[in-house]
Amino acid sequence: VAQGWTPDTIIGRGDRSISCNRRTLYRMFKRGQFGFDAKDLPMHGNRHPNGYVEHRGKAGQLGRSIYERYEDFPNYTKEFGHLEGDTVQGKHHQGAVMTLVEHLSKVEIVLNVHAKKAENINRHLSEWLSKFPRHFFKSITFDNGKEFAGWWEIANQFDIHTYFAEVGAPNQRGLNENNNGLLRRDGLTKDRDLRNLPDELVNQLMSKRNRIPRKSLDYRTPYEVFMEHITEDQRQLF
Repeated sequence: VAQGWTPDTIIGRGDRSISCNRRTLYRMFKRGQFGFDAKDLPMHGNRHPNGYVEHRGKAGQLGRSIYERYEDFPNYTKEFGHLEGDTVQGKHHQGAVMTLVEHLSKVEIVLNVHAKKAENINRHLSEWLSKFPRHFFKSITFDNGKEFAGWWEIANQFDIHTYFAEVGAPNQRGLNENNNGLLRRDGLTKDRDLRNLPDELVNQLMSKRNRIPRKSLDYRTPYEVFMEHITEDQRQLF
């Protein structure tokens, strides 16, 4: 659990024989038997109420709507190569990292962009995408933050379909939003200045998160699923 596994993952993955079920583990957590608080587990903290709309730092609809994505890729939910993108800011908006999550494998990529500026976002995203064959990734769905205002440069450079969720609708990128929350729990807290964040720490957090089994992946890790979709020559890139 200290490594980020939930009781559900512990039971479902079955790496070790445990003589109780998932519900029993949760009850034991609520009683504080292991020195952990159940509220510290993913999705057990405070959440925005239903109907919550985010207005901070939005630039209006920047590009093609997310609804066009479903028209272009009718098998979107079953295809590999579709990314969701966002940023995580530091204390008093000081510094930022960019997060990307591949929809099918749920692999999370964290780019240490240092500042929430369009030029930083584009430079680091371009460097990362350049490591992969053209059309390896089919699409990116962004939040409408101002830092993504230069999206067309990435779209043109890599011939990648680019879409935007509706303004104030983070639930349309639910996987990305959930992973961002987990990164906060792992160490990128809201009271931390991210301007000079060490690359080594970012890589450690990314590696940890991608090696935790997930129920939605039949208790495989995101890393395991991601690797099923790349060739032997490409393995050294990730």
